[in-house]
Amino acid sequence: MVEHSIPTALRGRNIILGSQSPRRRELLGGLNIPFTVKIIDGIDESFPATLPIEEIPMHIASQKASAYLPGMNENDILITADTIVEIDNTLLGKPVNRDDAISMLHLLAGRTHRVITGVCITATYKAAKFSSISSVDIAALSHSEIEYYVDTFEPYDKAGAYGIQEWFGYVGVERISGSFYNVMGLPVQRLYRELIRF
Repeated sequence: MVEHSIPTALRGRNIILGSQSPRRRELLGGLNIPFTVKIIDGIDESFPATLPIEEIPMHIASQKASAYLPGMNENDILITADTIVEIDNTLLGKPVNRDDAISMLHLLAGRTHRVITGVCITATYKAAKFSSISSVDIAALSHSEIEYYVDTFEPYDKAGAYGIQEWFGYVGVERISGSFYNVMGLPVQRLYRELIRF
């Protein structure tokens, strides 16, 4: 990495991505800023039942950050994130099996849903958090199309049971209002600006 390609505000800082998601690693890598990945297992991702849906991802991202904070150094900047899919005030998490994935995709097909990602940027001395919301219109899809996608791509590690960058996104997404990359799991344009401001 050429030093002059790194934004001045971030030089000498250790950027850490606290995530197991290969998609978030890919997206953060697209910013061409050096970073390392650190994973802590067993982080509490619960949230109060009274919490508004829009605030849930930021709450969970903050809880993830709290787990990393004791091991951070003063030059570290930690990025944690959480993404949810919401339709009709119902949250869609990661499907537990094939039938669950197929059921989720039938629920999304022919309708509009929201993808909300909460991001927390944390240092030993301060933290900042924000969320990004994208609205996604999915075309009507047949049962055989949904089965093909689930059986071919096995989207069991994805909230809402789909990856927009995969076949389902190619044939199913009619339009997006908001960040495409947010739907993948990390609103990188906003994150870049927030990192510089941080």
